[in-house]
Amino acid sequence: MESVFEVEDSPEATDSKTKSKKAEENVQGDCIDLTEDSPATARKSPEDDANKLSLISWNVDGLDTDNLAERARGLCSYLVLYSPDVVFLQELIPPYVQYLKKRAVSYVFIEAGECGYFTGMMLKRGRVKLLESEIVPYPTTKMMRNLLVAQVDFKGQKLCLMTSHMESCKSHGEERKKQLRVVMQRMSETPDHVTVVFGGDTNLRDYEVAKVGLPADVCDVWEQLGKQEHCRYTWDTQTNSNKSIAFVCRCRFDRIYFRPATKEGILHLAPDHMALVGLEKLDCGRYTSDHWGIFCSFAAG
Repeated sequence: MESVFEVEDSPEATDSKTKSKKAEENVQGDCIDLTEDSPATARKSPEDDANKLSLISWNVDGLDTDNLAERARGLCSYLVLYSPDVVFLQELIPPYVQYLKKRAVSYVFIEAGECGYFTGMMLKRGRVKLLESEIVPYPTTKMMRNLLVAQVDFKGQKLCLMTSHMESCKSHGEERKKQLRVVMQRMSETPDHVTVVFGGDTNLRDYEVAKVGLPADVCDVWEQLGKQEHCRYTWDTQTNSNKSIAFVCRCRFDRIYFRPATKEGILHLAPDHMALVGLEKLDCGRYTSDHWGIFCSFAAG
């Protein structure tokens, strides 16, 4: 089964500029106004979930330019439906970002690159305040990979948010483990009054994580919430037909890691809920991405 991992996205570096140019022509048209009240918000009372932090992490497969406009509109529809406080996005390309900036005006954008493909964050205005951000390079990577880190304020509590798109393909396992070590070190070194959340397309296999190991104070949110089967596989060719792959491949490439603040007298968050998003086909007959997105919430304890 592992042999199909090779097809995931290994050629992207060579033709990302060509695809980005094509995408610039394809990503056109209007989208749902993200400044309007979302259905998710309308169902809640003002007090309900006021202290909950919600996020979506999603590899949007911007390098696939087929039906890109409709797929970008699909992403916007999910943002309206869930109204997440934080959005981690991977495999963005410049025209995709331009599209989102034009329509998602209720969010502040942070990008980890300007050309090729890269990661980004969206922070909900009025809910999450950006304090500072930085791009942490992976010293030995040969691809366009790094760790995007943002220090933010959420209801008076400091959070450290991180996202990354780690090295792809089975043959790059050693590089992935190095990248995971960088992430874990940054999470562990963060002061104890700060809550840390990492989310992204890690491309990790379980045996690679076991080899590196997680610090005692860091948890894999999917595992923490009981390893629910319905949100195990985020790259699933059994169901998702966006890629023409003859093999069935079901992998948990996309992951959320969490390190709680431990200092007394501050807001303490804990993982509360996780679900996959993007499971519905669009009118074009394709999905928003070849990856499912992860919706996750954290409640005050």
